[in-house]
Order: sequence, then C-alpha cells, then structure tokens
Amino acid sequence: MATFFGEVVVAPSRAGLDEEEEAREETPEDREIRREIEKKREIDVLWTWKSGGCAEEPLVCSRFIVAIGRNAAAFLSSFILDSVCWEVVGVVKLWNEWCRTSSTTNVLPTDSFCLFYRLISDPTVLLCQCSCYVAEDQQFQWLEKVFGSMQKKGLQVTILSTCPVADYKTQESTLTLASPFLKALKTKEFQEQVCCPLLEQPNIVRDLPAAVLSYCQVWQIPAVLYQCYTDVIQLDTVTIEAFKPLLSSEVLKSLAKDASESTKILKKFLTTSETHNNIYI
Repeated sequence: MATFFGEVVVAPSRAGLDEEEEAREETPEDREIRREIEKKREIDVLWTWKSGGCAEEPLVCSRFIVAIGRNAAAFLSSFILDSVCWEVVGVVKLWNEWCRTSSTTNVLPTDSFCLFYRLISDPTVLLCQCSCYVAEDQQFQWLEKVFGSMQKKGLQVTILSTCPVADYKTQESTLTLASPFLKALKTKEFQEQVCCPLLEQPNIVRDLPAAVLSYCQVWQIPAVLYQCYTDVIQLDTVTIEAFKPLLSSEVLKSLAKDASESTKILKKFLTTSETHNNIYI
C-alpha cells in the first residue's frame, strides 16, 4: 500500500522464481533419479547379423525402406514381406510414456514394435517396420544407432508414414479433400521419379519421419518420404492401400509379392485389429 501520492509500489510477483529454482543445487537424490530416467529412456538396437561376424563391421546396405506407423507397417507386411524371402535381423527396444517394446519378433502390425528385416536373396536390402512411438528425446539415439550400423555410401532410403489429413495445409477446406492421399518430400540427392505429387509449402513433416529425412539430408543420402494423409487413425484398409502406387517405384516393384496373397494377409491384419478394438466397446 502506498504511504503518499506518487509513491512507486512494487507489486508482489513470482517472476524469476522459476530461474531461482532451476539454479538451486541439485541434490544427490535428484541426480540419481535423473540418471535412472535417462538410462531407462536409452534405446537399444539389437542386431542378429552381428552375432556371427565382427560387431564393428557396418552393414552394407543399398536400399533401406522404413515404414513408420501401423498402417505403413501393415502395407509392407501385406504387399512386401513374407517369411520365405525375408529374415529378421534386428529389433529396437525402447521405453517412453507411450511405448513399451520388447525383444520378441513374433508380432503383428497391430502391436507396438520396431523390427528390421533383410532380403535373403539380396542382403543389401533392409526393411524396417516401426509401429512404436519414438519420443523427441529418443529420435537422435534411434538415428545414430540404426544408421550408425550401416555404410552410408551407395545407400538409398525410402520412408513411409501417415498423418491426419487435418494437418495438411491448403487454401481449400480439408473436408472436401478426397482422403487418403499421398505426398512426397525428398532430399536434394534423390534423383528418381517420385510416385505422387510433392508436398507443397507451407506444409511440414514431423516426428521420426522428419528426423530420418533430415538425417539423410545432412549426410547427403538419397531419400524420399511418402506421407499418407488420412482421416482414419486406426488400422484401415483404404489407408493401407493408398500406398499401393509405390509398388511401381524402382525400389519396391521388384519386391512386391503376389496380389492375391497380399489381400489375404491384409484381411488377416484387419480382422485381428477389429477383434482387439471390440474389447473396449
């Protein structure tokens, strides 16, 4: 309260308290808790191909296909992967607020996992299905440990991912857009023809797909990201089949399997997903 007219009175304020609290000396208990959390959030990439050879020898890889998200992973399982031509060569173990993975390889795209496969007839072709959430503070670890195991010379990367159509920025209403639809974003070094229109400005990509593409741009690795904009969050037939134009690309056309077999596997995944979702109805 002012004692005379014109007196400057400083009102009570908590401004600066946050800085003071941050500057407060960290106790041994605080340090121990922080170390335990950091240790728990460390990512482990376990490679089976290293067990039979030199652990320090990088994997020679010509094509690396990364499917991020359940629909993208289901596309690869339905149209590319099979147990005869591909073998599991690695798994990612990680923990965060939204994900608990394990080292098991007996999984479906409806599960939370991250697995690596190698083409038996051509071991330089590597494929990754990543249905688990990789937090922002874990993405750099993921990139360093995955790409750190590969030779970057002669490597070409293809990324598949999905995101909500509401994130797509356009002058027209997103309600009138025929979703799902594909957009592509590539690095400067990628010279091949893309299978869909390029992503227009001011649209951006985020999370792990953006991290992988940025890593390739920095290391001058030819890479292309195919992002499917969809209005369905769950595992969905239409969203999965929206990736089918990619089967004509130079990278995937030689890897595609029989169409009838792909349809059977796709129906199996969707039946499994529907059964799982009905538990919560």
